[in-house]
Amino acid sequence: MRKLVRTAVACMLAGLCAAPALAQTSSADGIAQYRAMLADGNPAELFEARGEDLWKTRRGPKNASLERCDLGKGPGVVKGAFVELPRYFADTGRMQDLESRLLSCMETLQGLDAKQIAATPFGREEQKNLEGLVAWISAESRGLKFNLPQAHEQERRSYELGKRAFFFRGGPYDFACASCHGEDGKRIRLQDLPNLTKNPGDGVGFAAWPAYRVSSGELWGMQRRLNDCFRQQRFPFPGYASDVTIALATYMGVNSKGAVSIAPSIKR
Repeated sequence: MRKLVRTAVACMLAGLCAAPALAQTSSADGIAQYRAMLADGNPAELFEARGEDLWKTRRGPKNASLERCDLGKGPGVVKGAFVELPRYFADTGRMQDLESRLLSCMETLQGLDAKQIAATPFGREEQKNLEGLVAWISAESRGLKFNLPQAHEQERRSYELGKRAFFFRGGPYDFACASCHGEDGKRIRLQDLPNLTKNPGDGVGFAAWPAYRVSSGELWGMQRRLNDCFRQQRFPFPGYASDVTIALATYMGVNSKGAVSIAPSIKR
């Protein structure tokens, strides 16, 4: 798979060098064709199958499944939950996205250590299990429109905090999320960057995550996606499921109201 990626990228770069006058148009078209080819047989389906099994399997010190986990629409209800997250949960007294909510359920229902899981590197041990759960739960809402609630004071506060974090500039390069995703017409690595201050279109921005990353061969949830954005900004890594990452997801999610979820999608 990685060899295929290198070959496809090399072909696109060769085409760009041969026809510099058409570089912008041809690169966008080439990437669109490349994504279309990748979409035929998204490996995320393997993560989905694993996630469904994990949801139903009795595990942990309490030997319990996650089938009574309340993702916001009642215990055990999965369909439609993903497109309404992050949201405020009264039982924890905080805003939670899908991953932080799963941590709470894994701790309360199964007796697993949420802090230990949050401190585990991405792609390992229970973090790998979280990737499967995120893939399956998001897939159960594929085709539904995002509609994050903003009725509770904490939901509105999280949106405003996320907005401030999105536009906050800092680090050695004086970057912000908005530096790449704050206006139309920006590009990086031959591809268009979605403007996340508004709904950029179904399946382009927030509505495309989680996603299978071909370059790493792994399923990335929103927490991992944001973590990598902080890395690219040369910021310190945020804590897994921290308030700031949940606030950023709230801001982008509310801005994506009405966008159809295609998650888990596939990315290069």
